[in-house]
Amino acid sequence: MFTARFGIAVLGILLTIGVAPARAGDVSMYGSSKFPQQDGAALYQAICQGCHQPNAEGAIGAAGYPALAQNKKLASAAYPIYTVLQGRKGMPPLANYMSNAQIAAVVNYVRTHFGNNYADTISPEMVKAARQTH
Repeated sequence: MFTARFGIAVLGILLTIGVAPARAGDVSMYGSSKFPQQDGAALYQAICQGCHQPNAEGAIGAAGYPALAQNKKLASAAYPIYTVLQGRKGMPPLANYMSNAQIAAVVNYVRTHFGNNYADTISPEMVKAARQTH
């Protein structure tokens, strides 16, 4: 059930941005499709805002989607990196669908917008190192 919920969430995100699910014989459940967007704002709009809302204030509905706006947990650069890579609670892991550069871009975008003013920049190399440790 837990794994299926993540799978359904990822499928919903992929279909929302126009990425088709895998066909029989593909390596993973959703194939090797990656999100096409490259900059942080576009990635947020395509992937994150469906749950966290366009203004990043989060939502409560069938599940709880935490606010990213003015979120003190984002002060630690590692926290959002690992969250995007591995998922957290109802958020699916996105490591297989985003490059290191894409993850760095969207994390930097969220950490510098929506009332967040975290000046330290996340690099693709930091994301790569986080992938290797988990």
